[in-house]
Amino acid sequence: MRDFISRNPLLFVFLIAGYAFLYLPIISLIVYSFNESRLVTVWSGFSTKWYGELMNNGPLLNAAWLSVKIGALNATIAVILGTLAALALVRFRKSRGHGTLGVMVTAPLVMPEIIIGLSLLLFFIALEDLIGWPAGRGQTTILIAHATFSMAYVTVIVQSRLAHMDPSIEEAALDLGARPARVFFTITLPMIFPALAAGWLLAFTLSLDDLVIASFVSGPGSTTLPMVVYSSVRLGVSPQINALASLIIALVSIAVLVASVIMYRSEKVRQDA
Repeated sequence: MRDFISRNPLLFVFLIAGYAFLYLPIISLIVYSFNESRLVTVWSGFSTKWYGELMNNGPLLNAAWLSVKIGALNATIAVILGTLAALALVRFRKSRGHGTLGVMVTAPLVMPEIIIGLSLLLFFIALEDLIGWPAGRGQTTILIAHATFSMAYVTVIVQSRLAHMDPSIEEAALDLGARPARVFFTITLPMIFPALAAGWLLAFTLSLDDLVIASFVSGPGSTTLPMVVYSSVRLGVSPQINALASLIIALVSIAVLVASVIMYRSEKVRQDA
């Protein structure tokens, strides 16, 4: 580290400035979540009362729980569909329709969110008029919308992992008499598990953070946490929002730490094998 600083002092300064730009606002938010004053920019003493009031704020907690529930379901669906799409793109490169599938899968990555939200809203309205489902907009339409674009991110992550995987390992298992399904669950799945974990976390984060698409496809009684926060911020930031954000940061940090440990151990086992 000392050699890096002595050889690249200017680069080290830019590195510190970049990290400060990213993390100082987060640290400030956490500090002011313990502020006794209702004014979030004026420190008047240490207090945890906003955490207590947060626990009694039903609409905010319901919105947070809805976002977490949709995020977890969305991440699971996105990992399943994204993994299947990645397998098709990697294993059937010479098949007809490979290029079309690749374009369709990756299109949500570059398409503006407002276009995705509007197109899905029109699609749900047309589908309801045609077959009567979905009956209005709510949790189901939000889940479908989030899985639509989250799947693209998972596909890219898993596809890159499959592309660099040694196919001779699977071929050896097949030569020894293992069925394709057993090869996938016993060999392929453990080898791509770090990519699956990363894709799940990314899909969960994208769903939890989404505001634009959810605003288009949500309905009464299905208000997500970003929508509630955005509505409250327009009227002035409440210290309860700071408290909620601090709790989310703590939970996300723990989840990332656990996932990193699992991925590190999985990669170490794979390298030892």
